[in-house]
Amino acid sequence: MRRDVFQAIADPVRRDIIELLAADSLPVNSIAEKFDISRPAVSKHLKVLQECGIININRIGRERYCQIQPGKLIPAFLWIEQYRSLWEDRVDSFDRYLSKLKSEKELKPNNDDRP
Repeated sequence: MRRDVFQAIADPVRRDIIELLAADSLPVNSIAEKFDISRPAVSKHLKVLQECGIININRIGRERYCQIQPGKLIPAFLWIEQYRSLWEDRVDSFDRYLSKLKSEKELKPNNDDRP
């Protein structure tokens, strides 16, 4: 099965694994210990990440170490980046709306202080 970066980042567990590996390469067992899912389930997630080229798994002695290949995340970054201004505009608009509501509330007399 041919997988792509979007399939890899679609799952929250895989995103968490990517985040872990962004800091340092880790053995498979160390990764598995960080999740409340079975070791085989973690292995399946690692396999998807490997098939997408996001991680490499190298055997060193008895351990299998996972190392991130951050360049493989570039297509997802570029796709998301094209929507950045759209979301920034909406967040800014929402922030202005909340500020307006807060100002209006501060200008109204507080009726909760009456006995």
